Amino acid sequence: MPAPHHTNANTSAPAHPNTSTTRFPVAVDVALRAAGWQPGRWDIRQAEHWADTLRAHTSPAGHRHAVFPAAVEAWAEFGGLHITPSGPGRQIAPTPVRFDPLSGLHHARTLADLGRALGTEVCPLGTELGGEGDEGQAVLAIDVEGRVYSLDHTGDWYLGPDLDQALSTLITGTQPSRLTPA
Repeated sequence: MPAPHHTNANTSAPAHPNTSTTRFPVAVDVALRAAGWQPGRWDIRQAEHWADTLRAHTSPAGHRHAVFPAAVEAWAEFGGLHITPSGPGRQIAPTPVRFDPLSGLHHARTLADLGRALGTEVCPLGTELGGEGDEGQAVLAIDVEGRVYSLDHTGDWYLGPDLDQALSTLITGTQPSRLTPA
């Protein structure tokens, strides 16, 4: 009787580091890794510096930034990354993103107004980039529950219930939901 055939796990091709993940869809994982992200990335020193800078800033009209754990954690993991998606979007063009909360430094009033409208506090995350000149076309923000928003000249947009979903929305070109008055 022939011996049963067993597959030796060592003979199979190793998983490519850009495609083996359980946290993000493959296209998102590839874009994040190309930007320098890896599982376990954590720069709390930089995140705390950004938190201190935002807390210390007061606009000429007296507006201040809210800073809370969900924002600091997002900055620690993704801060400083410039993520450039590749390929076509699902419904709209994928959006390049730069994670730098200081790009929202002068938006304290706008973010406070959005927070009031949503019944929460909102803090800057970074910027959606607008193409060739890398100028910000939208401010990215996070609330105390970790929900993510984009604010641009056309309105305010809900990107997802957490940063992972928001990254998927932006990088895969999924149409976000527009925030509308109740």
